[in-house]
Amino acid sequence: QVQLVESGGGLVQAGDSLRLSCAASGRTFSTYAMGWFRQAPGKEREFVAAISRTGSVTSYADSVKGRFTVSRDNAKNTVYLEMNSLRPEDTAVYYCAARTSFSSSYTYLQSHEYNYWGQGTQVTVSS
Repeated sequence: QVQLVESGGGLVQAGDSLRLSCAASGRTFSTYAMGWFRQAPGKEREFVAAISRTGSVTSYADSVKGRFTVSRDNAKNTVYLEMNSLRPEDTAVYYCAARTSFSSSYTYLQSHEYNYWGQGTQVTVSS
């Protein structure tokens, strides 16, 4: 079992930056592959970024590639999402997710592949 708590969301202007954090409980954080997803009002949850359990491999949605960076600090049981050049269309509730991974270099891109979810943090980008 792992519990996830996101933080760092807020209201920013277009072009600004934010860094989201997701703190995980437990001693086995390094065994979990992590992902970030988002859900805008009236839309389905969508994949944003993922990172392998060692941090050696990352994956991104095309819509955020080059603007967002996912990273993790296994010593701090935390995964981050650095978001730059934010756009109004990035407005959503952002969720982090975790799943056990036997591979050190695999990322998971589908929400149904994750077992654990945080409560979400709101990101609002004004134009």
